[in-house]
Amino acid sequence: MTLGSAMNMAMTGLSVSARLAELVSTNVANATTAGFVRREAEVSALVLGGQGAGVRISAVRRDLDPHLLAERRGADAALAAAQTLTRFQRAAESALGGAEDGTSLSGRIADLESALLSASGQPDSDNLLARVLSAAQSLTSQINAASQGIQALRGQADRAIASDVSLLNGALQKVQDMNSQIRSTAASGRDTAALQDLRQSTIDSIATIVPLRQVPRENGDIALYTTSGAALVEGRASVFGFAPTTTVTADQALGTGGLGGLTLNGRPLATDATGLVSGGSLSAHFAIRDQIAPGVQQGLDNLAKDLILRFQDTAVDATRTAGEAALFTEAGAPLNPNGLPGLAGRLDVNAAVDPAAGGAIWRLRAGLGAGNAGAIGDPSLLRALAGTLTQAGSFGKTAERQAADLMSATATSRLRAEDELAYASTRATSLQEQEAAKGVDTDQELQHLMQIERAYSANARMLQIVDQMLATLMEI
Repeated sequence: MTLGSAMNMAMTGLSVSARLAELVSTNVANATTAGFVRREAEVSALVLGGQGAGVRISAVRRDLDPHLLAERRGADAALAAAQTLTRFQRAAESALGGAEDGTSLSGRIADLESALLSASGQPDSDNLLARVLSAAQSLTSQINAASQGIQALRGQADRAIASDVSLLNGALQKVQDMNSQIRSTAASGRDTAALQDLRQSTIDSIATIVPLRQVPRENGDIALYTTSGAALVEGRASVFGFAPTTTVTADQALGTGGLGGLTLNGRPLATDATGLVSGGSLSAHFAIRDQIAPGVQQGLDNLAKDLILRFQDTAVDATRTAGEAALFTEAGAPLNPNGLPGLAGRLDVNAAVDPAAGGAIWRLRAGLGAGNAGAIGDPSLLRALAGTLTQAGSFGKTAERQAADLMSATATSRLRAEDELAYASTRATSLQEQEAAKGVDTDQELQHLMQIERAYSANARMLQIVDQMLATLMEI
């Protein structure tokens, strides 16, 4: 080995040590940066013409555990779905009222029954009759408001779907663009680690919307698929399509038209639990809009139907003829057997008993079909009206039980959603901590820096000795 070769080898050692120090600096500086992955250099011998010529950095790799990354992304998707469903269940329960809440649906029915019984004790009291009217109106208002609230939540879910689809399309296109940029950067011999970090962060944002798996390709490319097998990025980015609805109403459903469905590259895509995009926030929003919220709405509609039918029986009020509207109506008319979807939003108190609407309050005592006030001391109709609330209605339950069961089912769904959220949150946090533990350890990095410093000093000393030897030769 010549002195020139020794000098060249020492120079490669200095160069590699400087690059290693740069990587340590980058790791330490980004120890708390979200999405940053620790860099680690692969050092190998430099061979020129079959002879050793020092050292070189053959590659800079990101210290990444792909299996842990995939697990964490799956947990993030499950957490996003659980958060979405829990928010809905809490809002739905709030719309119906809690079991111990005096303004709950069952509480409103109990108030109506109490008002009817009080009025039956003093049937000549207009104040007590007015209390019955007020209780009935409060009940219908509560049911109307709950129905409107559920449809508003469906509308929010529809808008959230549109937002998720927009974010998804933008992120998928960004991954395609970064694939191209990483290829060109790698071809020019430059480091692509920072671009890979940015791409990983983008993919993480996609994973909360749609659970996915990442497949490595040549030249730094990656392909993305949903966990159920739909291609998201394979060379080119896929495009999702969705047409939002301006206003969502109870009679609108995905299967019967009126609500937009999801497409992938122009083809319809199933959005239920068996669909190719199930598991993240996107499928959770579809579940709320198309399945869960309509289920709550059906419960409200059944309650409204039960109330109308209870009082529509002519055996309760003989002054009415069959087919005429009773105390509770469907927008002022008798019940339409074919108009159940959204009935809770159309439930109303018969204007015939409302003085503000041109009716007479005494009809609560004398009958809705009565032509005059009749015997002001007769409590029979008021007792019959109170009694019909406690009878087994069209669903085999008392009116209060019907409402209580609806609230109980909603509360149970909320508790189940919160349990699933707690599990998903714990799992996601645990995997995030495991991922963080595999991140940058500043103490370890500083120890590595000390080793780099010693290597740098040794190579610098080698250059110094070679220089002294050359100087000695020059003096001869």
